[in-house]
Amino acid sequence: MKTKCVADIKDRDLVDGIFLVKDKILAMAKNGKPYLTLKLMDKSGEVDAKVWDNADEVGSLFDKNDFLAVRAKASVYLGKMQLILSELKLVPEDQVDLADFLPETDRDINVMVGELKGLVSSLRDPELKRLLIAFFGDPELMAQFRVAPAAKGMHHVYLGGLLEHSLAVAKLVDAMTPLYEGLNRDLLIAGALLHDIGKVREMSYIRSFDYTDEGKLIGHITIGVEMLQERISSLPGFPVELGMLLKHMLLSHHGQYEYGSPKRPKTVEATILNYLDDLDSKINGIRTHIRKEPDNPSRWTSYHRLYDRYFFKENCLQGEEQLHPEEFPELEAELLPEPVPVARQEPAAARQEGARGRDEARKSFSNSPFAALKNENLDLF
Repeated sequence: MKTKCVADIKDRDLVDGIFLVKDKILAMAKNGKPYLTLKLMDKSGEVDAKVWDNADEVGSLFDKNDFLAVRAKASVYLGKMQLILSELKLVPEDQVDLADFLPETDRDINVMVGELKGLVSSLRDPELKRLLIAFFGDPELMAQFRVAPAAKGMHHVYLGGLLEHSLAVAKLVDAMTPLYEGLNRDLLIAGALLHDIGKVREMSYIRSFDYTDEGKLIGHITIGVEMLQERISSLPGFPVELGMLLKHMLLSHHGQYEYGSPKRPKTVEATILNYLDDLDSKINGIRTHIRKEPDNPSRWTSYHRLYDRYFFKENCLQGEEQLHPEEFPELEAELLPEPVPVARQEPAAARQEGARGRDEARKSFSNSPFAALKNENLDLF
């Protein structure tokens, strides 16, 4: 049983515990002396670690994804906790409980599975319902889908992250459909639940979170489309166009070519999926970044390289007094002023004369970007 967790480490602690090596880099100091920089982890979090002495010799004793028993001194550097290792020893895998070293979702996985089943049951399109049952009714696939992480480092990087993220995106699209007339709710739900399905084969999550060979060579988007086609082929009479629309959602859900999408979104449903997938990913990524710095006293996080900015910590707002308009009638009156009277309309003849003048002006000047593109043959596909 693991005794010392990353989350329990405090500034100036003497740490004696077992951790998983997530990253290992041999670097060179300015004075030319080599040193080791490590990322150690357990299910409660990650912590940076340094080995300053005998780095070459010490580094030869272990590899990435090994378990190490370490003795170290903890200190906060630039707002982040780090360990200075004085001793370390390789620990055989049979002497540890793997469940102690991989982070997992805060949500109850069985509850989330129940919510997923509820969404599938709510579909009115019999073909899409039949397709989703073919996916999530497969015990082997579901065993992977319920525990896989959603990514290696960007968002939902924990066991159960893929299920949590897919379910969150499905809930977002479900909440949006009443706001816009004509949206295909069932197609949106199906696309949301399946958009990252290829990650069950893209991601490796036995010791640490990494990519499989298939994930590195092919990627989850292509894998997902292949899996989708396999399931569709097993369902006689599945509508060809419906399958094509769903494949397009998977192919385009990253939005841009430079973000890995083979196609850009070209349907309303695909566009919605792209933005809501990105929204949920970013919210989770930002919150994770904030939570990683409990020892940073600043009201701002450290610099986030991916998002190219610092973030104001939301927990700094807790406990501060907030204004409630109902407690301040004069403020409510200021925020909700009396309606402004509607101006009297000008006579019809004057309106017609003004319209003729504006038409003449438009003939001599156009600020429309489409005017410059007139007669151009644009290939937007």
